[in-house]
Amino acid sequence: MNDEAMTERPDIIVRLPAILVDLFPGAARRVEMQAGTVAEMVDGLEALWPGMRDRLCDSRPAIRKHINVFVDGERVKLGHRLQAGDEVFVLTAISGG
Repeated sequence: MNDEAMTERPDIIVRLPAILVDLFPGAARRVEMQAGTVAEMVDGLEALWPGMRDRLCDSRPAIRKHINVFVDGERVKLGHRLQAGDEVFVLTAISGG
């Protein structure tokens, strides 16, 4: 595989909920990026769409209570290590009464 082909392949794919994407003009539901941890992924999203970190994380910093991040069906935190090819799902919590 040549260097050009390697640079075209994303390390991870991030899937964002429509309700979050609607808040950021130009944001996409599917984002390809390079990130070694969930925290780096959040940094990458913040670089693309300033203000997104505040929607995803609180001041501790930690993922907000109403946001869930899943990798391989497992709910993860900011320090979770990501592997090449991981698909990260960011979901809003569903509650009802």
